[in-house]
Amino acid sequence: MIAILVLAAGNSSRMRGRDKLMEQIDGIPLLRRTVLRALNTESEVLVTLPAAPHPRYDALADLPVRIVSVPNASQGMNTSLRAGLAALPKRTQAVMILLADMPDITTDDIKTVLQSVDATSDTLIWRGATPDGDGGHPIVFHARLVAELMALSGDAGGSAVVKAHRAHLRTIPLPGDHARTDLDTPEAWAAWRARQTPI
Repeated sequence: MIAILVLAAGNSSRMRGRDKLMEQIDGIPLLRRTVLRALNTESEVLVTLPAAPHPRYDALADLPVRIVSVPNASQGMNTSLRAGLAALPKRTQAVMILLADMPDITTDDIKTVLQSVDATSDTLIWRGATPDGDGGHPIVFHARLVAELMALSGDAGGSAVVKAHRAHLRTIPLPGDHARTDLDTPEAWAAWRARQTPI
């Protein structure tokens, strides 16, 4: 069983007062849009959020996800990562880490990475990438790596674990720049919106 852990407890510190995960795309907040795409894979979905009360809870209120509150999320991404990993079901064979601020990742992208996972192989990490092979997100970690991920601190995500096990890493190409586009600043949001083609 592969669970999807959506990391959404960050404080949008580079958005100058705006919450990037509550920015509207097609009439819904980015956070809800990302979580819906994860749910469409029919996987179990966990979402880390800042301590309540917070508007992000309202964005997910009616969705069948497990919310993991992270009161000390300001200590860095890995605080959120550890909290989410600690909440994984015991039967989890692998966990996908999905960042909530990557608007180009589609349900098909998530499924492509999930379907590449073979927990019986010697591969331990399956990583979304550009067509040229540049690593990005989402990333699936075998359950055998959860203890190493839990030992991380700071704000670097699972990069140290990825580096340590690169001999057991497989990259999965995704379309365009889906695996690497994230929106952390108002300028990035404006540029991304300008690139969108009206339906």
